[in-house]
Amino acid sequence: MNELATESRTNAAEYTVSEISGALKRTVEDVFGNVRVRGEISGYRGPHSSGHAYFSLKDDRARIEAVVWKGTMSRLKFRPEEGMEVIATGKLTTYPGSSKYQIVIDSLEPAGAGALMALLEERKRRLAAEGLFDDSRKQLLPFMPLVIGVVTSPTGAVIRDIIHRIKDRFPLHVLVWPVRVQGETSGSEVAAAVNGFNELPELGPIRRPDLLIVARGGGSLEDLWGFNDEALIRAVAASHIPVISAVGHETDWTLIDLAADRRAPTPTGAAELAVPVKAELEAVLANLGARLRGAVSRLIDRRSQAVRAAARALPTPDQLLALPRRRFDDATTRLGRALTVATERKRARLSAVRLSPATLSRRIGETRRHLDRDMLRADAALRAMVREKRLRFDRTKGRLSPEPLVRRQDAYGQQLTALERRATLAVGRRLERARTSLSQADRLMATLSHKAVLARGFALVRDADGTVLKRAAEVAKGAALSIEFADGMTNAIATDDNMIAATGEPRPKPVAKPVAKVKEPGNQGSLF
Repeated sequence: MNELATESRTNAAEYTVSEISGALKRTVEDVFGNVRVRGEISGYRGPHSSGHAYFSLKDDRARIEAVVWKGTMSRLKFRPEEGMEVIATGKLTTYPGSSKYQIVIDSLEPAGAGALMALLEERKRRLAAEGLFDDSRKQLLPFMPLVIGVVTSPTGAVIRDIIHRIKDRFPLHVLVWPVRVQGETSGSEVAAAVNGFNELPELGPIRRPDLLIVARGGGSLEDLWGFNDEALIRAVAASHIPVISAVGHETDWTLIDLAADRRAPTPTGAAELAVPVKAELEAVLANLGARLRGAVSRLIDRRSQAVRAAARALPTPDQLLALPRRRFDDATTRLGRALTVATERKRARLSAVRLSPATLSRRIGETRRHLDRDMLRADAALRAMVREKRLRFDRTKGRLSPEPLVRRQDAYGQQLTALERRATLAVGRRLERARTSLSQADRLMATLSHKAVLARGFALVRDADGTVLKRAAEVAKGAALSIEFADGMTNAIATDDNMIAATGEPRPKPVAKPVAKVKEPGNQGSLF
């Protein structure tokens, strides 16, 4: 009775899932049999192995799946690219297997660059101009880190792949900072993780990592958009810890790949870049140890053989001391005889000398008389010399007077006055010649100065380092330029319109006109 009551409550028809899916498919295909859709290509990875291409068309509020069959791909006039804005013509249909609707594209027309790609290119140019992608900022990766910090989702397969690969190659301590790797807050969370790792103390309870890995699996441009966040790029560029970027698959590129110290094609590749293979290191060390032991053993053997050969060539102690011992014996024999002879000679000389008090007194008296005589002679000679000096002084004194000195002083004064007049005239002539030469040089400088050239409408173009640019080919896309006119300076950024096309098409008229190279005092630049 209950079952009969339940069946009688409604008269609605009962459908199977396949029937509903088929009805929806027919309805969508009948109503939207031919549509034109404008949107940005997202998630394009080229034709599948079957020749078909699968991607999405999106705008700022919605997205729709798209498919281009193999036959249509061969008829397209241009190759679709990620981020390209296109106008697709085709029909809408559904895919019952996943309850999705999609557009089957029959033709594609380019409609301009996508908004996300344009924003990405503009951000890339601006950050590159600041030097955040320069190779000079890159840090070397540590050969054997003790701690590795990983910034990724804790629940995905990426962290398991990294830990598994590190465990296989070289087991060490891994710190995981869990973040969301997709969504609006993913960029700020990853930037906070990078900054947080850098703020850890080196010897704190949680040791600061020696290397950071920022990892995520593959995805579309929208899925990876958080890794193009400007705050994240600045955090990675300012990191004191080397950073490896492992975002997406090998064909995926984000701005963090340009700012990181190294880019890995996959998260597993990042683990391989981070640590060496422990078994290989042990094998190398064992090999080097064996070679070292062998080399030391061979060196000791060679040195021992050299010592033994040198020992055989050396004379014995008896042979070395034989000649000095014989010389010592000969000297001992001669010393006894020489001492006896010298004693006899001294005794003979001493016995020949007769000493007595009378002899000593006589010699002392003779010496005293000689001394008295010399003193009398010296006194007389001193008195004679004083008299002679006094007479010479008296004669000279009469000839001395102040008049000759006064006359000589007057003559010198006249000569000095004449020299002063001549010096004044010479200095005046010299200054006049210098003033004339300076005026000529000033006129020549004004004639050759690049300021006069600038006043005629020319300009001087320099790059960000102050180097003068001589040719348009030297100007890189997005380079910061400094342009000097006659009345001041201005800054500019080089765009595609100022570049020479690779096909040799004519270039638009440049802003700066080349002029002759001029150097002038105080201006170290060159003018072109």
